[in-house]
Amino acid sequence: MSIRSWSPSHYTLNRGWEEENLVEKYKQSFIQGTIILLAAGIVNRLLGFIPRIILPRVIGAEGVGLFQMGFPFLMLVLTLVTGGIPLAVAKLVAEAESKRDSKRVVRILHLSVLFTLVLGVTVTLACLAAIPALSRILFTDPRVGYPLLWMCPVIPIAAISSVFRGYFQGRQNMIPTAASQLMETITRIIGMLVFSFAMLPYGLEYAAGGAMVGMLAGEIAGLAVLLLQYRHYKSKQPVIAGDFPSPPLAKPYGKTRPDTTKSLLKRLIQVSVPVTASRLVGSFSYFIESVLIVQSLALAGVATAVATMQYGALQGMVMPVLFLPGVLTYSLSVSLVPSLSEANAKGDLKTIHTRLHQSIKLALISGAPFAVFLYVLADPICYYLYGNSEIGVMLKMLAPAALFQYCQGPLQASLQALNQPGKALLNTLIGSLIKLSLIFLLASKPEFGILGAVLAISFNMMLVTVLHWNSVTRLLRFTMPSGDFLKICLLIPLTGAACMWVMNHAPVEGAFTRFLLSLTAGTTVYVLGLPLLGLVNRVDLQKLPFLNKRGPH
Repeated sequence: MSIRSWSPSHYTLNRGWEEENLVEKYKQSFIQGTIILLAAGIVNRLLGFIPRIILPRVIGAEGVGLFQMGFPFLMLVLTLVTGGIPLAVAKLVAEAESKRDSKRVVRILHLSVLFTLVLGVTVTLACLAAIPALSRILFTDPRVGYPLLWMCPVIPIAAISSVFRGYFQGRQNMIPTAASQLMETITRIIGMLVFSFAMLPYGLEYAAGGAMVGMLAGEIAGLAVLLLQYRHYKSKQPVIAGDFPSPPLAKPYGKTRPDTTKSLLKRLIQVSVPVTASRLVGSFSYFIESVLIVQSLALAGVATAVATMQYGALQGMVMPVLFLPGVLTYSLSVSLVPSLSEANAKGDLKTIHTRLHQSIKLALISGAPFAVFLYVLADPICYYLYGNSEIGVMLKMLAPAALFQYCQGPLQASLQALNQPGKALLNTLIGSLIKLSLIFLLASKPEFGILGAVLAISFNMMLVTVLHWNSVTRLLRFTMPSGDFLKICLLIPLTGAACMWVMNHAPVEGAFTRFLLSLTAGTTVYVLGLPLLGLVNRVDLQKLPFLNKRGPH
């Protein structure tokens, strides 16, 4: 039977093919999609650092502290509402796409929007009712109520945005997600600075609330981009509901019963709940950490305003500097997952060991100079970024643990790629419990104070990385050549010595000029030391895409 003789309507069938061609037009390959999201993520990460620098100069460390106290609670609530929704929607939409069932795609989208909207509004109302108790009891500072109040409208808007991002990802179109994230970041940066500055005359609590209003503006802008993209995408479809018949040769799936609303909702929840539970561990730990630090400082006799300022300096100023180099290792982690997954599926243990060695070596090489600079130049870095060199002691204490943190991403990605997410979650949970215990034990003592929390966070970074390393090595019987560690351990003090000597003895006028020369000297020593010690060779350079037209191996 020919397709033409089978078709009840040649016109309808052609419209079906047109829709299929349209879907293919907007799709990207897996690599293209990954590059799009990765590029957007790096740009957003760098742009997101702008308010970290400017906001403390506008509202001060105490104002940043008020904002940062509410921020972990927002992350916890958003994880609860949206944690696994994007992945669930993407998975269900992709399954429907594989069966060319566009009508089911629309039903999934509508049901998901309704479900998350109801959940988001319900949680928002609960948060509004809980704000007085949260600000007064948990955070010991009633002023936190203002940023918490403006946090609430963010919840349902972010929930709806997560559904549309999952929808486009399920259709293998990553451009709307990347565009919305970029617009959200730009609007958030402008909004945070403008609203916090405008509200500053009314008090720090209003300025911190203004920063949260900026986040709300960013979420609205991001959702607007997604809705415009969806409207454009929908208007180009000849058949919206997918009610065209499929030719026999293109329908190998057999008969399927139509999904009911109940079955679709059940499937959505089944897919999203495990992912949400996994992410809640990290978000809940972050939230409890914020509460424990301020409560412990109160036990140590630190005044509420001072505790708020110290917490703001740690989480809003020091930690972003520490995590900024993570942009480099993030791309490494993303690319490592599919590579190891493919090798694992083939049982190719040699390739797994090779890729793992390359990734950890690259994480060490790229992270080591940043750890050195953050340790040796902690005070001037904090002074030139925030106009506050006193917080440099916290950055200096965290710097040695930073190198562990930079290696943590590839190790965790390896466990996930090798179908061992449970071990990664267990390691993270153990580290979080020990970190929270140490925060309470150390930060509550007057002789430690906020530095006790810094010590606890540093220990957590090192412990979780060591646990991940132990899990990976036991799983794969993997060993890292000791020569690589020894060479990096030799290069680190040489780089630090060059930085320190130039910073203290360079015969130039101006502290800022010496600071720049110190960074230049340290970078030069480190870059020259890599090939001299054999950490980088010609073969490694040839694997870089821009130096080898054949692409990376």
